[in-house]
Amino acid sequence: MFYKRHISNVIERQQKKKSTLIITGARQVGKSTNLKKLLLDRGVSYITLDSPILRTAARENPTAFLAENPAPVIIDEIQKVPSLFEYVKIAVDARDEAGQYYLTGSHGFDLMRGVTESLAGRAGVIKMLGLSRRELNSVEYSEAFMPTKAHFDGMKKFGVPYDYRNIIQVIHKGSFPELYKSETDLKDWRDYYASYLQSYLEKDVREFINAVNMSAFIKFIRAAAALSGEPLSYVSLAALCGMTVNTTKQWLSVLEMSGLVYLLQPYFNNINKRLLKTPKLYFLDTGLACFLGGWNTPEQLTSGARWGHIFETYVVGEILKSYYNDGNIYPPLYYYRDKEKNEIDVIIEEGGKLYPVEIKTTTDHDKRMTAAFGVLDKIPGKTIEEGAVICLIKDALPIGKKLWTMPVDMI
Repeated sequence: MFYKRHISNVIERQQKKKSTLIITGARQVGKSTNLKKLLLDRGVSYITLDSPILRTAARENPTAFLAENPAPVIIDEIQKVPSLFEYVKIAVDARDEAGQYYLTGSHGFDLMRGVTESLAGRAGVIKMLGLSRRELNSVEYSEAFMPTKAHFDGMKKFGVPYDYRNIIQVIHKGSFPELYKSETDLKDWRDYYASYLQSYLEKDVREFINAVNMSAFIKFIRAAAALSGEPLSYVSLAALCGMTVNTTKQWLSVLEMSGLVYLLQPYFNNINKRLLKTPKLYFLDTGLACFLGGWNTPEQLTSGARWGHIFETYVVGEILKSYYNDGNIYPPLYYYRDKEKNEIDVIIEEGGKLYPVEIKTTTDHDKRMTAAFGVLDKIPGKTIEEGAVICLIKDALPIGKKLWTMPVDMI
């Protein structure tokens, strides 16, 4: 089954203004599939540098390669030939038209380096994640999430029925589109992620980490998945893996650049020295996190000690998707934690206003879950606006002035 992707609206918008679009995201999130669905019947052609023959041609004679594959064209996995960016720049400057090149890849560092070094001002950058819950529920509302009544009213128009069992299944299953093409069982799920991990190791890890010990890297990525939803400590992660802190930093950067993890930065201001400055680590696909953590069924997940962290990981991922799918690749998302252990899971900052969000696995509503929101009143120059507890409750309910409990389906 093909699900309409909200990112298509961003592509449609930006291709009218930019000569080049760069779509980055983890392997198999649907970058090339969505572009082909959107553009092939409009006369845009498609080539992939996964092909050794095309890759060699692009490296050895990039001018002839682009001449033989004229714009408008989708070039998939362009990070495999980074020297091609400079020749794309020459081509787009010669024509000075919008919508010439659509470049995709699964390694964000090389793609962004290509933008800054060759295509600055010419390229629109789009980040893509797996299927969002809105997309799975065919919800057309595509505004970025805010914990406000206005957002709730926008989502409520689509009337998604509450289904606790389905929510848990989706969190365990993950967000890769391949898993939703047809009915899958747990054996299909294990086969998919085992294959995905092997493909990732062979195509991404070996390419960017020379002479890496694959068994050591698997141990590392499993340890990282076990810490999803927690403040990042390189020392603790290194101890779990039995490796040096420097190696841990290098390998985590590979996970981040290849779109598998996201580091949520802490909210910080120079006046309050009590705030912790370390980011929180989140896997961007909860299915992969479950596979790596050994939670082979939804029941094992929800009965395990890490359930709360995985649920938080899922919610943060869904919030992030809503921003990327609205075209915002630098979403104003933070978390708050100070040395007195006051913690707020997510803070959204917009125009000097702070919108706090707490994430709980509860099915009840209780104003005490928002007690930590009060610490934000001490931050000078900021206004505290509406806030919410995102949880497994069935209906959105007010729990105080400008405070809500909000079902996870309302993200």
